[in-house]
Amino acid sequence: MIIIPAIDLKAGKCVRLRQGRMELSTVFNDNPVNQSITWERLGAKRIHIVDLDGSIDGKPVNLQIIREIARNTNVPLELGGGVRDENTTQMYLDIGVSTVILGTLAARTPNLALELIRRFPGKVAIGIDAQAGRVAVQGWTEATDYEARELALVFDSDSPVAFIYTDIERDGMMVGPNFSATAEFAMAVNTPVILSGGVTNIQDVKKALALEKYGVTGIIIGRALYEGAVDLKEAISLTESSDVS
Repeated sequence: MIIIPAIDLKAGKCVRLRQGRMELSTVFNDNPVNQSITWERLGAKRIHIVDLDGSIDGKPVNLQIIREIARNTNVPLELGGGVRDENTTQMYLDIGVSTVILGTLAARTPNLALELIRRFPGKVAIGIDAQAGRVAVQGWTEATDYEARELALVFDSDSPVAFIYTDIERDGMMVGPNFSATAEFAMAVNTPVILSGGVTNIQDVKKALALEKYGVTGIIIGRALYEGAVDLKEAISLTESSDVS
């Protein structure tokens, strides 16, 4: 289990949204490159990046900043937002992104997403963003008819790097993750699952560690780190300790 700090990019700045709503954004750092260096210095072994503008526009928007983050950090980067085709996937891998996350593409054109998983083995993850159990796409602005586990099972046997499971209603709200829904989701698939959305304090990290037995291998934390409610070093130390009581 690893702790993965989040960097969400909007208009070139590091922000956090509430429930995925672009109009409810808070700027936490005007320099996302410096923020990524800070997370690495504090011990992060992976960084989660989302091009929020790209997720809405359907194409990379904050590309130059992502390129600079890749140039200035030495830890693996996972990147989602605006990835809609093979060329964009290849481009991000070429500039140093370790894992490309497919969200809207996976829900709208699953056959293409399957092709990309096979074309780039060990490099593609699937983002499952759920609201009341249903998958949302296009920067969480549009609902689909997919149930979260139903969509995941389309890809499970083709071994994506991970499913990144986000409860939209809890994301950025500092109300705690949806542990039960995450556990149920993880038990339904064989692919590793990364929990995202709602981590509020160190107790939430402890509770999330209990999900490891179901196949949850990572915890993405955003607002709680930026607001100081969770100390990154402490959270990382907790995951490396056998005592999570």
